[in-house]
Amino acid sequence: MLKILIADQVEEICTTVLERAGLNVVNRPGLAELELLTIIPEYSGLIVRSGIKVSKEMILAGTNLKMIGRAGAGVDNIDTDAATRQGIVVMNTPGGNTVSAAEHTLAMMLSLARNIPQAHDSMRRGMWERKRFVGTELQGKTLGIIGLGKIGREVALRCRAFGMTVIGFDPVLAPEVANKMNIELASLPDVLRRSDFISMHTPLTQETHHLLSDREFAVCKKGSRLVNCARGGIVDDSALLRALESGQLAGAALDVFEQEPPTDSPLLLHPRVIATPHLGASTEDAQERVAEQVARQMVDYFAGRSFAGAVNADVIQLALKKELRPFVQLAEKLGKLQACFLSGQLRKITIEVRGSMLSEGSELLTAATLKGMLGHILSEPVNLVNARIIAREMGMRIDEQREVEDLNYVHLLSVVAESDESTLRMSGTVFADQHLRLTELDGFSIEINPEGFLLMVKNLDRPGMLAKVATTLATLGLNVASVSLGRNKRGDTALALFSLDSALPNLAKDAIAQIEGILQVRTAQF
Repeated sequence: MLKILIADQVEEICTTVLERAGLNVVNRPGLAELELLTIIPEYSGLIVRSGIKVSKEMILAGTNLKMIGRAGAGVDNIDTDAATRQGIVVMNTPGGNTVSAAEHTLAMMLSLARNIPQAHDSMRRGMWERKRFVGTELQGKTLGIIGLGKIGREVALRCRAFGMTVIGFDPVLAPEVANKMNIELASLPDVLRRSDFISMHTPLTQETHHLLSDREFAVCKKGSRLVNCARGGIVDDSALLRALESGQLAGAALDVFEQEPPTDSPLLLHPRVIATPHLGASTEDAQERVAEQVARQMVDYFAGRSFAGAVNADVIQLALKKELRPFVQLAEKLGKLQACFLSGQLRKITIEVRGSMLSEGSELLTAATLKGMLGHILSEPVNLVNARIIAREMGMRIDEQREVEDLNYVHLLSVVAESDESTLRMSGTVFADQHLRLTELDGFSIEINPEGFLLMVKNLDRPGMLAKVATTLATLGLNVASVSLGRNKRGDTALALFSLDSALPNLAKDAIAQIEGILQVRTAQF
């Protein structure tokens, strides 16, 4: 009988589901790391929450481990790379906290609108200050949601019931899906200009880091209010403080911070800020839900029925032909590059595969492409199993094309993304069974390894353009590892793709964009 170790405080339903499926369950929460290392070889499955760090040493000690389950969305406390190298499946429970996070957002919004925490504190001090804490209604106000994944859409649904007008910014959600939910899609600046309340629901990526800073707050409607129950870092805390002190924002409700816990943060002392210690998913209901979900996923995995919730795609690839595995990695990278480089609202994505081997694995390659794209854009977990489902929920149009042969390459994978502003095509292949290469970008022939920190610059084809960009990078202390150049017609437009040794700060990106003759600047980080 397979033995499962529950090493964290998890709701009782987890044990019940596992035992009903005939698994031998041992509950040992609170064990010291040394004791865990001693007993872990006995177990085939391990279930944790955030209280246990599943280190490389523990994974190597778990010689019989087949699966690690996280009762929650994040897997930061699990060395997923080490697990993957050992062939161990790591699963989380995506979507288990969606309702809790949405309801917490509403609680924060209402508390902000009616000054409830401040009034409560005043009452505890023996005061009766009715005039001081006059609030504002939600009815009739405009809510701007930045990021319309599952949580953002749940917030929209509830705020519509309050009589709010809901507008939103999301590069993936199809207009027809938004229309069915009575959400008007708009650009980010338009959302900021029109919203009385702004609610953040994006992941923290290189592109969303400080998504709201001084420039964005200056665009906001004066007297608007901000709610951030998503991720610390998507809002520039220092800029937020300046916007509050100037009166540009009337208030802010924060469940997350750039530094957690926010030691000595002046935001916590501001009279128009309310804060909670990252409580978005902290409800009994959510904990019950994820406990049951991780147990059912583990039962399905050991019964050979499903990989639902798997976050390490490489483990699933172990069942594939060895030759196909690097193309799955390439597909995910192309999907992420599309998310980083495409402008406008996504309308359609086409995945083209050439070569008999890729044709046979086209469904997996499509899932990997969607995982790379959606995983970069959405705050909810995306994996090979749920990528198609999430894409369908977002209203994405997906086309798959298979060709047996390609004139230039034995095997070629292409991803074409169409938005309301442009169409972007990129292609790639794998050399010598392991070397990933990007071979085409936006109609330009290039050759570069899609790895590390990438900078794409499109410019007028003039003498000295490359030197100006390189000089700007050098001035800011950024080293170029390699560069690939492409142009289609002399004197027309050229494209350069730089591989850098470190991330490109916004200051450098803005400096390059201001060079005369530069048409477009994009960055990506792997």
